[in-house]
Amino acid sequence: MVSVKRFVQDEPALFKASQEFVCLFASSPDPIVHVVCKAKAVPPTVRIAWMLLGTVLFQNRSYPEIVALLTALYKKFPAEKLWTLPVPGGKEIEAVVEETFGSRNWNLFENVAGIFWSVGMFVRHHPDLEAWARERTPEEMWRDLGEIYFMGKSNPRPKASAAVYRLLAPAPLGLGIACRSAKRMPPLPLTMGARRFLAILGPAKEGGFADLNPEEKQKLANKYFVALAPENPYLGAHSLQFFLEQGSEDFICRQHTKHCIKCPLYEFCGYAEHHDKAGLC
Repeated sequence: MVSVKRFVQDEPALFKASQEFVCLFASSPDPIVHVVCKAKAVPPTVRIAWMLLGTVLFQNRSYPEIVALLTALYKKFPAEKLWTLPVPGGKEIEAVVEETFGSRNWNLFENVAGIFWSVGMFVRHHPDLEAWARERTPEEMWRDLGEIYFMGKSNPRPKASAAVYRLLAPAPLGLGIACRSAKRMPPLPLTMGARRFLAILGPAKEGGFADLNPEEKQKLANKYFVALAPENPYLGAHSLQFFLEQGSEDFICRQHTKHCIKCPLYEFCGYAEHHDKAGLC
């Protein structure tokens, strides 16, 4: 593993292709935001609350599966039902999960009801989530989100970071909610896709990424996101989440690039589908 600065110097072609990959996915909708924005004519608090729920639940399931689960939960407990009393029973919530996934085989299954109730309690504590965001800096929101079960308590808290950036980023990456301005921002979201990218095509491609502690991984990721997209590092974090991430039929990056034909990383990625590119357009 090398430093980001050294990697950029030593691998100019790969780094340029990585920047092109970021540009390619920079306007791809965030899956959680995409779901919550389907709710029409609802107050901002509804979208924010359901975005928070989707962010916490996003663990050890594919993007299509989490999208399906969030959609099913919203259909069963629409809008304010997430936080109004009386809350749904645990078995009701678990039944939606089991029906969506076809089994209880998920490491969060026994915690889903608690997560649902915890997000609801957070909204009852902050009934106008748009005002809550407007009155706080991103770092203050990041700290507040520790009130939610499974959002994380200690650094680097990637789910809390993801929630803040989904809240603030403009559509289709986020909800475009205003906040108090501040120089400090929470750590950029370090998704599984970004972790794979760093370890396969990034500064850690020669090994060693798995041996880093969470803080070291986050520090490396932040520096690389800044290098990839200096004007808006979140675009780097957002785009890399789709790298080798399972979609409805194949990896999302493959689906988006005509099975790798249009991918700028084609020459560098060992997971690229092999084609006779000279004969394809």
